[in-house]
Amino acid sequence: MTRVALIDDHESVRLGLAAACSRSGVGEVVFTGSTVAEYLRWRKDTGESPADVVVLDLMLGDGATVAENVAQLVWDGSQVIIHSVADRPAAVREALSAGALGVISKSARTDDVVAAVRTVARGEHLDNVEWASAVDGDRAFADAQLSARERDVLRLYAAGLPLKAVAERLGIAYSTAKENITRVRVKYVEVGRPAPTKVDLLRRAMEDGLVGEASDAR
Repeated sequence: MTRVALIDDHESVRLGLAAACSRSGVGEVVFTGSTVAEYLRWRKDTGESPADVVVLDLMLGDGATVAENVAQLVWDGSQVIIHSVADRPAAVREALSAGALGVISKSARTDDVVAAVRTVARGEHLDNVEWASAVDGDRAFADAQLSARERDVLRLYAAGLPLKAVAERLGIAYSTAKENITRVRVKYVEVGRPAPTKVDLLRRAMEDGLVGEASDAR
């Protein structure tokens, strides 16, 4: 069963989400509190393992930044969902860059929050309107959306290796390498930086610091 922690400085929000989680059977709410520091003290004092998913308010009242809060929770071993009024896209981007897997609006139905918990518990990013709004027009953040595997494949392929050699180097199937390159191209199109050819992929990899300017696409 998914273990869930709810961190929000509004008790009514915590109570509502806890009731929704219990009603849906999505998981067990193991902690509710108003700050990340309080949650980490609870972990230390009780010896409890990290929550699988933490639903975290974007802006808490203790002075900690959202990036600090997310980084601490991710380092501690939890997946993080940002629960936000969605009117501060820069802060949301900071949270996503720090490792949060998604954002969901506080105006969303509790059923949608529960569905988000299920998604994030599987280690998947939320792909919703709030996420799109946060990253829209922010090229620096969008560039970071390649997965670690996609970056590895792109780095080797753009540097000149044939796709078959890339697959062998990384110990993956050729079909997997090909699928990764396809996803990379799609992601670059989505942020307005299409890369239809291998030379274009090299340019994008250079722009994003994945390969040096001396690389040669063959």
